Amino acid sequence: MPDYKLRRSLLYVPGNMPSMLQNIPIFNCDSVIIDLEDAVPLSEKDAARHLVKRFLMQYTDRNKELLVRINPLDTRWGYEDLKVVLPAMPDGIRLPKADTPEIVERLDTLLTEFEEELEVEIGRFGILPSLESALGVINAVGIARSSQRIFALAFGAEDYTASMEIERSRGGEELFNARTRVLWAAKANGIQALDTIFADVGDMEGLRAETELAKRLGYTGKCLVNPRQIEVVHEVFAPKKHEVEYALQVIEAIQRARQLGTGVISLGGKMVDAPVVKRAARVLRTAYAHGMVDTLIDEEAIHGAQ
Repeated sequence: MPDYKLRRSLLYVPGNMPSMLQNIPIFNCDSVIIDLEDAVPLSEKDAARHLVKRFLMQYTDRNKELLVRINPLDTRWGYEDLKVVLPAMPDGIRLPKADTPEIVERLDTLLTEFEEELEVEIGRFGILPSLESALGVINAVGIARSSQRIFALAFGAEDYTASMEIERSRGGEELFNARTRVLWAAKANGIQALDTIFADVGDMEGLRAETELAKRLGYTGKCLVNPRQIEVVHEVFAPKKHEVEYALQVIEAIQRARQLGTGVISLGGKMVDAPVVKRAARVLRTAYAHGMVDTLIDEEAIHGAQ
């Protein structure tokens, strides 16, 4: 069965701030991205990666996914970031400036070399590429296919708008094409699509509106810059009660159809067929992760017995 890990919220935490690192266990987010790139001044990069390593080594009772955003591999810090932090066993690497498939392939090769050296399972470290330039968005499909380690694509609007020489607006109309292209690439390759940060931490209504837009498009998670944003994002990505109730009715209806030897049945005057069942199953998987239903839907309910 595919990985249905919940990644509604991915919170950035600066890698050079011990007080923030110490609070990671109590943050109610699904994933944390410990940042060694933009959040860390050049003069502190060496110290920050060692600080992050010590934190990860001590944080043994982990209650959330832990990713590390390294510096780009074409800088003098990127390889050293990997060398120092990978022995502390993060769950994966957030790769910034993932403009081409070749950059991701290079990271994949390096991760394999480190896994062999550390004597851990090959594929132990995942990759989350960040598409944050015009070139990265154009290459989205190739990037999504470039490594089996990739579990999601992340869209980075701040750097993208800079590369396009445009301003980012509150409504985000200028991001629509890029958001959609990243989303298509992710969905076509069966991985998650994660939306960009909303930088104004005081504008909760703006955050809610942007997250609702991302959800309507098909994104299943959002990157965050402040713990105060977590609750709003979780509320938006949680299925509505009526959606869960209808999904349960759909699964019950299709199970009746299986007993009758057909793949189609009517529910409330509307036809229930494979696409409707697939959407219902997705809602119930998310509801299960939110604790809204007790049982995770299985593949037999979707496709019928083999």
